[in-house]
Amino acid sequence: MMAHATIYVGCTVPQLLRGAQSRIFPSHSPLGVLRHSAFCYCTGNSTIKSKRKMDHLERTAHNFRQEVITQAKVCGITNESETVKRLRLAIANKDFTFKAGQWVDFFIPGVSVVGGFSICSSPGLLEREGILELAVKHTVHPPAHWIHTECTLDSEVALRVGADLHGYQEGKGNRHKLGTAKLYYSAKNTSELLFKRNILGLMKAFPGKITCCFHVTQQRSQICKELQPHITEGRISEKDLEKHISSDTSWYICGPPPMIESISKLLTNIGVPRNCIFFEKWW
Repeated sequence: MMAHATIYVGCTVPQLLRGAQSRIFPSHSPLGVLRHSAFCYCTGNSTIKSKRKMDHLERTAHNFRQEVITQAKVCGITNESETVKRLRLAIANKDFTFKAGQWVDFFIPGVSVVGGFSICSSPGLLEREGILELAVKHTVHPPAHWIHTECTLDSEVALRVGADLHGYQEGKGNRHKLGTAKLYYSAKNTSELLFKRNILGLMKAFPGKITCCFHVTQQRSQICKELQPHITEGRISEKDLEKHISSDTSWYICGPPPMIESISKLLTNIGVPRNCIFFEKWW
């Protein structure tokens, strides 16, 4: 998404940070520097006119955000692929919660740019163990670059949950019996199919209840035997999806905005009611 108009970050971002920083980060805290860096970011970018790609706080200035900002400590770092790291964070604040599909504002001491990353763990893991996980792709964007080049075990950051969940209804899952789950998952190649081992494990644990079709669009190496039965070359198509249309099917979409828009339009065109399509679009 490109910004073609004046960006009034100085007017919107302070509202997002309203009063919370001084309560959460006392000046003697290692995270107290966030007060300075966040507001330097606001004032330094208050009157920019350009066609640059909008930053996370600019893109999401009008999105819902929780008031709670919590400190978090890195307790695990693993490579999910050649370009993606999984960050495991210990959360001490019992008031910190989130819903599936939400993201976090990611505050890093000494880094003026605030990151925005999707949560890849379940709310249940946070409730049981006080752990939240993020999957972060390597880019030159300062927060992602920091995670891939400087972040270590015990690094301290701060988090705040946000997102407007389109179609989300509180408690909807409690009113529906668990049926079957069919996942269509597309990536450039098999090395970029994150969490594929976890998904295969779920398929084995719940045969007939959970199934997955992996799609790859630029596969150049040989596909391992374990994945071969589940791989389709090419993008997810109307033909793939139309066979699953029924009155009691809910559709959940996750991906970059062009993909979400394309699949939403495809589903609508083949007769899926809009109130059965769920997604969260923010970057």
